[in-house]
Amino acid sequence: MRLKITYKKPQVLQALRYHFISRREIKLMMILVNVFALLAAALFYFKLITPLPFLMSSVLWLCMMVAFWLWLPWLVYRRSRTFKDSFFINIDENHLTIETERSNKIWAWREFSNFIETPGFFHLYFDSRSFFLIPKDAFDSSDDIHKARGMMREKITK
Repeated sequence: MRLKITYKKPQVLQALRYHFISRREIKLMMILVNVFALLAAALFYFKLITPLPFLMSSVLWLCMMVAFWLWLPWLVYRRSRTFKDSFFINIDENHLTIETERSNKIWAWREFSNFIETPGFFHLYFDSRSFFLIPKDAFDSSDDIHKARGMMREKITK
């Protein structure tokens, strides 16, 4: 299967948000900050604390949301040349090949540690921090998406 890949900025930013929000340590941190904010709100409501801790928890929550929802995806998008290039991907039984004007890169399926499917992309992970995005809109039909999904499930073992 041969795909022409061209990334669209809003879709890539959303995929990067999925990546950041799906990380275990970020989920844990979000839960802790939300519990802290709710606890501070309850204690402030019952007049057990001054407004400062409530304000601090609200600012902390807001900063965290801005960081994970806006700043980090934008920063990764801006620094990565991959998202600005157009190239071809060949998906076959043994390999995933990327062809650009400058070079080719071949990855055997065993080199990927995991994959996640989101509404717009397949995230192919090499390790917990490095991954490759394949947009679903690059596929010609939903049958091709289904075929690629099956191949990834079969070839990429978790």
